Amino acid sequence: MATQQGSAPSSPEPSTGGSPRESWQQILAEGREDGRLVAEPRSPQAEAKHQATPEYLHKELRAALARLGIDQLYSHQAQALEAAWQGPTIVTTGTASGKSMCFNLPTIEVLCRDARARALYLYPTKALAQDQARALNAFGMPARIRPAIYDGDTPREARGEIRRKANVVLTNPDMLHVGILPHHQKWADLFANLAVVVIDEAHVYRGVFGSHVANVLRRLRRIAAAYGTNPRFLLTSATIANPVELAQRLTGLDDFALIDRDGAPTPARQIAMWNPPLIDERQGSRLPAAAEGAEMLGKLVLSGARTICFVRSRRGVELLTKITRERLKAKDPELAQLVAPYRAGYTAQQRRELEARLLSGELRAVITTDALELGIDIGKLDAAIVVTFPGTVASLKQMWGRAGRRGEGLAVYIAGEDALDQFFCAHPDDFLERPVEAAILDHENLQIHLSHLLCAAHEGPLDASDAEILGPRWEAYAEVLVGSGTLRRRQARAASPGGAAEPSAAALPPVSYVPRRPGSYPAGEVSLRSASAERFAIVEVDSGELLGTAEAARAHSTVHQGAIYLHLGSAYEVQELDLQRRQALVRAFAGDWYTQPKVETDTTIERLLDRRTALGVTVSFGDVSVSETVIAYQRKRISDHSQIDLVALDLPETTFSTQALWFEPRPALGGLPALGDPGAPGATGEPGIPLEALLGALHATEHAQIAVLPLIAMCDRWDIGGLSTNLHPQTNGPVIFIYDGHPGGVGIARTAFSRFEELCRDAHRLIAGCKCGKGCPSCVQSPKCGNLNEPLSKAGARMLLERMIA
Repeated sequence: MATQQGSAPSSPEPSTGGSPRESWQQILAEGREDGRLVAEPRSPQAEAKHQATPEYLHKELRAALARLGIDQLYSHQAQALEAAWQGPTIVTTGTASGKSMCFNLPTIEVLCRDARARALYLYPTKALAQDQARALNAFGMPARIRPAIYDGDTPREARGEIRRKANVVLTNPDMLHVGILPHHQKWADLFANLAVVVIDEAHVYRGVFGSHVANVLRRLRRIAAAYGTNPRFLLTSATIANPVELAQRLTGLDDFALIDRDGAPTPARQIAMWNPPLIDERQGSRLPAAAEGAEMLGKLVLSGARTICFVRSRRGVELLTKITRERLKAKDPELAQLVAPYRAGYTAQQRRELEARLLSGELRAVITTDALELGIDIGKLDAAIVVTFPGTVASLKQMWGRAGRRGEGLAVYIAGEDALDQFFCAHPDDFLERPVEAAILDHENLQIHLSHLLCAAHEGPLDASDAEILGPRWEAYAEVLVGSGTLRRRQARAASPGGAAEPSAAALPPVSYVPRRPGSYPAGEVSLRSASAERFAIVEVDSGELLGTAEAARAHSTVHQGAIYLHLGSAYEVQELDLQRRQALVRAFAGDWYTQPKVETDTTIERLLDRRTALGVTVSFGDVSVSETVIAYQRKRISDHSQIDLVALDLPETTFSTQALWFEPRPALGGLPALGDPGAPGATGEPGIPLEALLGALHATEHAQIAVLPLIAMCDRWDIGGLSTNLHPQTNGPVIFIYDGHPGGVGIARTAFSRFEELCRDAHRLIAGCKCGKGCPSCVQSPKCGNLNEPLSKAGARMLLERMIA
């Protein structure tokens, strides 16, 4: 039978009286009785579908599979193996379905047949690379498979040996970007024999990060081609709406084969949607989700259930761990020590120790950010708790997939006060049946693409032969860099990325582009997590320690003087924002408030790219410039979110270019109220929205649309900006803008434009389903509103959206 790689034996259960399943049935009964349990569907068990292991596999590989207890493959593994020989492939099957075997088998087969062949495995996290190194070593084929991890934790003295000896190099996009491609001459043997490139967890590469990685992968293909290789690309992903499109956009390759019919067995799961009780119905405030999560986690741990609990923030991880341990100490102090946090920010040694304790089954519960959402083997678990919506339905379902690896599992979602959480609780059936989102990226985002084109020029002169990989517009972008003084045009010479011998003059391309400063290191100035290379350093004033960086475009709103800044779960207060030196000076903070900036925003339409009529309004898409001035910040108490005061700031205006959709509600388009005409009838003859409520209605509509946009595009509401006004100078009337929050845009606004009708219907359902009176954080109030949620008209927004949909 096919088995899951790397599963560890279970450790003995404590004597807790009652099985884990009995315990969670009691928890659900309590929630059913007091109304916290919103929905409790069951996910049925699915039987495995097997296919025979192909006879053509190398005899050593077949022997290794036999030692692992694998005499058959799951059907999707066999299909992926066959597809890998034909061309680029992407596999999107469920959590714990053995996706790694889909790329390990063809890779190891190539290594067995060709002793010089090399493979490159890319992972978004260090933990995943460690996990896969263990899986490769488990094959017990040291003469054929020599895996090595090359990342920031790799000792410098070991790096030369890895370049010489390893035939499977496991790394991450950041290290490929700054440590391998700029130094490709040192990796000549790898690139000259590169047969396979594996990209695991491809759905992670979306938005700004994905747009960067797409450029890094094109640079990788370009360097490989210079050394005479054309590696096969094999990708895996969680279930998303557009896997083939994502694979093509990431790599620049066409004709991907899609393997999406899961042949692995799936355990039965009890799903529970849990909404904490209201403590103030008028304000829409509820008992904190973290408190509910800690209570449920403690009960499951006491019952003997091995549980993973997902929390969105690092600070939330530490807080929930503390609460859970304190509750357990009163009943079983030893058990309290078997609950551990796992998040970014730990040392390499701390991560390895935690992963070993997880895999062995020693730990009873782990509380983590999305660091363990991905396919890391952490042993067999009974339950998975997700505290507040993780951002996408795809992520939630992947987290739920962790439950039930010892039989029937429990998958819980505990809602928060946020608009999306409450939207799901109001429409649980719609949520549970909702298709997963599409992953969006744009490798030609102007700032991102230009920065990587400069990196590529440092790796080897750019010329006409690059059009196949870098795209037909590469030369126009190169000319932009010439104009900025970072590249220069020259008659092509003999240099090439691979250091090939000088060709004849007749074979030289007429023009090439080379760095104006060849000794510089542009890759070191490009962060894969930011759309802009301009950043502010965040420095702790007492120790001088560099805590992190902030994008220049966001520094005024996130690290202004007086702002409370969070880093690795600790709070700091900004003492000074030095605009000249581009640094924010911070000091440890122990107060009981947080800050929210007040921002004046203006948008200017620069270029119209598309326009259509939908739901009775004119909907447009194009390039805009966004100007922002942070004029003040509000201090609010953590306990009840009440306002303490408003502190004025004196900061200069910042401007960035991005992409936006905007729509213009006009009565003449039909089905709309006569906006701005007090009490006048709309085009339907019904009363319109009064003038004094118009701006509040537009503002609330904008907030609701931004809140539900992540249901369509795999993004966070913090990736999106908006502006609403009852009179815009370029449209001469009311208008709502929704724009990409990152310079240049990464495709979010374009997706919202193409699915505008769906966006409006979801926004209407969000507002209509909330029981509050005038608006709350669960519907039209936004935690990131630059106008501090003023003015807002929930009733006006509901009326506007109803008329549009009608």
